[in-house]
Amino acid sequence: MTSTMSKGMYVPKESQPKQGGGAKANAKDGKRKIVAQNKKARHDYAIIDVYEAGLVLTGTEVKSLRQGRASLADGFVQIDGNEAWLHNAHIPEYSQGSWTNHSARRKRKLLLHREEIDKLAVKSEETGHTIVPLVLYFKDGRAKAEIALARGKKEYDKRQTLREKQDRRESDRAIAAAKRRQRGE
Repeated sequence: MTSTMSKGMYVPKESQPKQGGGAKANAKDGKRKIVAQNKKARHDYAIIDVYEAGLVLTGTEVKSLRQGRASLADGFVQIDGNEAWLHNAHIPEYSQGSWTNHSARRKRKLLLHREEIDKLAVKSEETGHTIVPLVLYFKDGRAKAEIALARGKKEYDKRQTLREKQDRRESDRAIAAAKRRQRGE
């Protein structure tokens, strides 16, 4: 293919070799480019419902996110009068920014449908329920947050989850070893 490509020769786009690339390739496929995850949230909370929300960001926040720098460790979502806000998500200042830089832990507005906000507001007021961010990512070039309605786990629930995870791992290992023995490796 490369031998037929010479200067000035037209080659249709679909027959051109694929270029490597992060965000552009992900934008075409509609896949997510994950920036930050809150793994502790899945450990500390039982997830009930998951929602995808857009984020209202400034220019330097987007540039900082594209560098893959963010943390959701202390983040939470709060409903303030028909609007959802992401609090305590840490997006560090853009290294090449100037006086236009943002503050790292400012509250950021989440873009959700009215029905989703109303449902989250009602459910989050129930005892023991909260809204936590799970993942920050780019989808089709736009910053998105995956948030979840969750209920806090008790300590014994956390231990039970870890035990189930460990048992699942051990059984997967045993099955893989049996398959290897069966093939004669």
